[in-house]
This record gives sequence, structure tokens and C-alpha cells, in this order.
Amino acid sequence: MAKAKVTYQCQACGSITSKWAGQCPECGDWNSLEERVVSPPLSKNISRSGYAGSQSASTQVQTLSDVSVQAEPRASTGIGELDRVLGGGLVDGSVTLLGGDPGIGKSTLLLQTLAVLSTQMKTLYITGEESLQQVSLRARRLGLSDHTLNLLTETSVEHIIEAVAQHKPRVIVVDSIQTLHIDASQSAPGSVTQVRESAAMLVRFAKQTNTAVFVVGHVTKEGAMAGPRVLEHMVDTVLYFEGDPGSRFRVIRAIKNRFGAVNEIGVFSMEEYGLKPVSNPSAIFLSRHDQPVPGSTILVTREGTRPMLVEVQALVDESRLGNPRRVTLGLEQNRLAMLLAVLHRHAHVAMFDQDVFVNIVGGVRISETAADLAVIIACLSSFRDKAIDNDLIAFGEIGLAGEIRPVPNGEERLKEAAKHGLKRAIIPKTNRPRHKIDGLTLHPVQRLHEVLDLI
Repeated sequence: MAKAKVTYQCQACGSITSKWAGQCPECGDWNSLEERVVSPPLSKNISRSGYAGSQSASTQVQTLSDVSVQAEPRASTGIGELDRVLGGGLVDGSVTLLGGDPGIGKSTLLLQTLAVLSTQMKTLYITGEESLQQVSLRARRLGLSDHTLNLLTETSVEHIIEAVAQHKPRVIVVDSIQTLHIDASQSAPGSVTQVRESAAMLVRFAKQTNTAVFVVGHVTKEGAMAGPRVLEHMVDTVLYFEGDPGSRFRVIRAIKNRFGAVNEIGVFSMEEYGLKPVSNPSAIFLSRHDQPVPGSTILVTREGTRPMLVEVQALVDESRLGNPRRVTLGLEQNRLAMLLAVLHRHAHVAMFDQDVFVNIVGGVRISETAADLAVIIACLSSFRDKAIDNDLIAFGEIGLAGEIRPVPNGEERLKEAAKHGLKRAIIPKTNRPRHKIDGLTLHPVQRLHEVLDLI
């Protein structure tokens, strides 16, 4: 067998050199050369034209109609919110990457998941960051000490694959990918080469043996997944753990999912004995004030397939600065500036000398435009110091011409509002449902001035 060739690739410009140097000879960037193992040459039975002499059954060309389609067999993790984010359960042979800030609960959630699955199938928890005693202490704090959970501490990918092939578990957890290394590379663990090659070996092993793999990944200070971008392309599912460290609520968001819907979320509450699923997140994201207060509006947002009620709070106060502040928590700041400009142009309400603060209660992050109408109503309520009724909800997109544009799944949002006892709804006229929703009075609007007349 031919020996693998080692080259060095610049992580800034991509140029390849045969020797390592402190500075890239092409772009001049310092300490950017990473070791890269080149695959050995192809076998001699490949002809010069590039085709093999005989075609195996696995490489035969098939038409789309000849491919047998079967539903992926899914195994429930025993945690409903995690099953929702995964698309209904765990698929055999799938590789799931879970990222999040340090201490947010990644290892806790996966340890709880394996503890539940270990009562139904063989599982293995592989840790490269902690000792077995540390994992055991965490399991005791979570009340999981009586579970027959198999543990392994190892950082070599070759040794991990050897142990997994001998033990033959159906589900494994690797905590974390930044601590692993392969013997063929001399780079330090956590480098681009080590992370990429380690992930490639784990993915290949998972597909060959039908083993479901959870991989924990670190994040950078900007909140993105640490390591090469190709890491997210290798795996089947990418989950991000979000949440304010000072809050007990955590949100898992699916960024990529080959077996389910993306942007699906699962809500958890950090309790004394670990993470507890929250089946009705609308109840925790609403403040339910005893009396109506200025600057508070209820929005029906949609995360994945789940409609959810959240409270939008706004505070408008006179500014003492030359440039008034526009601060948002859970919303895009540029979107707020645009909405205030539309409010000034089409409703003749000027806030250019006011500081505007907008917050989504509970630490939820909203990226859809359906929040526009609720944000405008909350800002107007705080600016005029007039409270909005507690039984009123609003959703809709506001265009630059002052029109109220429709949003997807309007009827499902209204049904969710009626289920929680809300009585009135300001919605885009195009989102008016075909059938009447009991207990809910609708106020369809087309222009921004109509909204001001209603509130």
C-alpha cells in the first residue's frame, strides 16, 4: 500500500506547499499553514480513461422510479422536545452535531438522553474532555447513577472506532470533536485538519455500521461553530443550544436537518436535576400582567412547525444624546430602524428624538417579519403611554409603502391564540381565515393608519 503524502494548506488563501513555514508564501498570513494528508494514489486496475474495469452493483446507475422509498426507522430519545427538533426521533446511521456556549447544558442533555436510551438499547458515552469520575459525579447530581450507561474516555479516533466496533452500541455520544485526533496527522487536536479528518472518519463509520452518533462541538466567541465550515456539511443534523446564562430556559434550534424541518426549536428548563422539556412554551414567554401596561404586546410567532405566543416589550423615552439609541434584544436592530422610519413617513409619528428599546421576553430570538406589526404597536403604546389590552394579539409584515403584508400560516397562529384565551387579533387582511374561530374577534387591516385607528 502506498504511503500517504503530507502537504500543508493555508487556511486563509488555500494554497498548498510541501513544507511547513511560519508565513504563507502566497498571501503572507502568519501561522495559517495546517497539515493535510493526501489520499494514496488510485489502484492500478483503474484504466487511463478513469473508469474501472468492472462495475460493481453499488455503482450502477438507477432511475428515480427504481429506488425503493421507505420511511426512516426512528427511535424515540425519551425527551419529547429533542425528538421534535430531530424531526420525530433518532434515525439509525445519522450524525448530529450539537453546539452551544460553554456550560449551557450540552453534556447534561446528552447524558440524560443516553441514560433513557440505555434502558432500550446499547449506548456508549465517549468523553475526551472529562474523566470517568467527573462524568459519574454529574450523573449522580442528575439522579442517573442507577442507569447502566457505558462510559469511555478516549481521544484517538482509531481507538474509539475499535472500541465501538467491539461493543456494537446503537447510539454513541462523542464529547467533543475538538478533543479528538487521528494518528496519521501530526497537527494538534482542535486544529482544522484534525477536526475535519476526525469528523470524516466518524461519519463514514456511522454510515457503514448504522450507528447513530451525537457529536458535541465548541463555538467561537461570535457564536458560530468552531472548526472548518465543512464540518456542518458533513453531518446530517446541526443543532444549536441557545439561551441566556442568567435564565433557566434553554432553546435548541435545528439549523440543518436531513430528516426533518429546519428552524424547529425545542424548549427546556434547567432544573435541579437537569434539563426538563417544556411542552407549552407559550405559557412561559407571556408575563400575564395583572393590569394592562404601556409598551407590551403579544405576538404569535412561528418556529418551525410550532406556533408560539411571546410578549414584545418596548420602551420609548426622550433621548439626551445627539444620536438616539435603537436597542433590540431578540430582534434585528436594522429592522427596528426601518419600522420607525415607516411609522414617521406613513403615520406621521416622529420618534427621531426618542430612545427606543425593544425586548422579546424570555430570551427568544425572532427572525421572521411577522413581528413587525407587534413591534410597531408596542412602540406606539409606550410612546403615547397608553396600555394595550391583555387579550389582544397582533402579527403581520409592514412594507416600506405602509402596507400590511400577509405572513405564512395565519390560521394556525390564530388557533394558537384562541387556545390561550385571547379575544382580539389585529392581522393582515389577506390572512383572514376562511372559517370563523370561536372566541376570537378579528380586525383585518391593510394600511398602517388603520392600525392607529384601532389602538
